Amino acid sequence: MQDGDIARRGLVLLGCGKMGSAMLEGWLKRGLPATSVWVMDPHPSDWLRARGVHLNDELPEDPAIVLVAVKPQMMTEALPSLVPLGNGTTLFLSVAAGIRIATYETMLGADTPVIRAMPNTPAAVGQGITAIVGNARATDMQLAQAEELLSAVGAVVRLESEAQMDAVTGVSGSGPAYVFHMIECLAAAGEAQGLAPELAMQLAKATVAGAGALAMQADEDPAQLRRNVTSPNGTTQAGLEVLMDETAGLPPLMAAAVAAATRRSKELADG
Repeated sequence: MQDGDIARRGLVLLGCGKMGSAMLEGWLKRGLPATSVWVMDPHPSDWLRARGVHLNDELPEDPAIVLVAVKPQMMTEALPSLVPLGNGTTLFLSVAAGIRIATYETMLGADTPVIRAMPNTPAAVGQGITAIVGNARATDMQLAQAEELLSAVGAVVRLESEAQMDAVTGVSGSGPAYVFHMIECLAAAGEAQGLAPELAMQLAKATVAGAGALAMQADEDPAQLRRNVTSPNGTTQAGLEVLMDETAGLPPLMAAAVAAATRRSKELADG
């Protein structure tokens, strides 16, 4: 990571739990100097203590970025100390779920550059995807800086408006849990057909992981990949006839799940 502005002015990481640690590890691996990072965390891990970053020290006067990675319920006690950095050139980049840009503008000042991001849990293994959107004060350079920082844990996409963030939450934010449950169900179904529990789980995990990797790497879209493995009147077709049923299969079930998660995201953001 060769961002001279960040290296010169510093980066503040507010909160270093699983997501914060994954990002910090990615930045350091990419070459961001540990001495240009300030971490504020009330319960630092031994791993964090050994990184060589400024830990719970006095913050720089004008850091390039403050990345907010605390839990939403901790926001009201964590942000007030950073109010002096608002209404300036410091970018506030938030990965806190459900906290809207307007909340930061209210707490820090309307002229504060703010970018809201929604990563997901595969970021912990560098396979996440993060959606970002900025307010009117966030510059193109700051959006590029945010993309570079967040790309340390996976792909990054830009949204057209913050209104899309609730749908992103319903798809990619909550989506890993849907896939984990699919693995559970696939393994349980294999066990019901006579496989040993450990073998059924091994097969289910590897199948979902392999299919996901193939979907990411193949030139064909998922629909074509599905057709590629579906022989007429074969075993896959028999299973898909159940899954693809328009009234009782996966399409209406997945639509209902994403809609429920999206709706709940809006409710939480509205308080």
